[in-house]
Amino acid sequence: MNQGYLEKKKAIVEAIDALRPIVEDIAVSLYQNPELGLEEFYAVSKLTHILEEHGFCVRREIAGLPTSFSAQTGNKTPRIAFMAEYDALPEIGHGCGHNLIAASAIAAAIGVKECLPPEEVDVTWLVLGTPAEETIGGKVVMTEAGVFSNIDAAFIAHPGQTYSLGGTSWASHPIEITFHGKSAHAGGNPEAGINALDACVLAYIGIRNVKNHLRDGVRLAGIITHGGDAPNIVPEKATCRFTVRAKDSHYLEEMVLPRVKQCALGAAQSVGADVEFRHYEPLFRETLEHPVLASIVADNFGYLGQELPKPEPEDGGGVTDVGNVTWETPCIQISFATTDARGHSREMANDTVTPRAIEATLTAAKVMALSAFDLLYFPGRLEEAQNYLRARHEKN
Repeated sequence: MNQGYLEKKKAIVEAIDALRPIVEDIAVSLYQNPELGLEEFYAVSKLTHILEEHGFCVRREIAGLPTSFSAQTGNKTPRIAFMAEYDALPEIGHGCGHNLIAASAIAAAIGVKECLPPEEVDVTWLVLGTPAEETIGGKVVMTEAGVFSNIDAAFIAHPGQTYSLGGTSWASHPIEITFHGKSAHAGGNPEAGINALDACVLAYIGIRNVKNHLRDGVRLAGIITHGGDAPNIVPEKATCRFTVRAKDSHYLEEMVLPRVKQCALGAAQSVGADVEFRHYEPLFRETLEHPVLASIVADNFGYLGQELPKPEPEDGGGVTDVGNVTWETPCIQISFATTDARGHSREMANDTVTPRAIEATLTAAKVMALSAFDLLYFPGRLEEAQNYLRARHEKN
């Protein structure tokens, strides 16, 4: 490898190390001011102010989301983005470490901008603020709005218990099923009513048993959210909600969901009720693994002296809105080790402001920035990654 390349990598590492005070400030500030999805106004103000101070031009409310943003420097290709998340969990705060996701994205973007300024290199550096990952999936909305259609590659880093190349996630399209019957006196003349709850219970049992007739790699779990108003009134309305997940979004949409609806329709017909369906969350696609990006990221973990554990057998079931992005542009979500606590816990939230977490966040920022530089320095690798994505679309 030539000396100029190695010197630039060294400069990127040093630039991000110098950003430690900013990383700490973001981590602590967002930890102390947790906000739920689409309410992250403090976080957006904090992050965009830092980016503007470092020469990024900010646009807010991207794709109609009140707490999304795009921060850009440069106007040439390739266009490489670092994605920030910053929504918290109810009662728990930043128990998923989104304050560190934001900090790593900001540090990576500022680091490469300082070492590879757009006025000297043909590139556009971006930070995309993607809100509400825990609820509506801001990246799903932004993908559907075309935000990623002109992005050449995207990176994101998620905290947890280990360093890793991220891996896959499942597809998810939760559904709400509402049955409409007819009320009557349950003691005096129940025969005059149509029991919506009976239809709901039958549907619940049927849907739970559908799994026996589907391929492995499907999750069907549900609850009854409304079953009537009083035991002496035949329920005229009953509602259940199901999480519907599969390893493959095409199988989910074309096989699993039709079978779920078939069960509900049959249950409604058996008691004479009507039924309606509503998806209360959008389709989260499965995460597509990008081998070119994974190879580059692995090399940069090695460059930093960070060993990666051997991949564990897939346990499955996890869902992220990053999945939708991976089908739109070459994208990878790496993991970095900040805690020994389980995810979505107060213990993990508290661990996001420890020295260990800050150091790990800096490592994640370096890996993303170094990997982005590699795509710039070796344009053939970026073309290879984009060709791989095109081939996967053709296959599907």
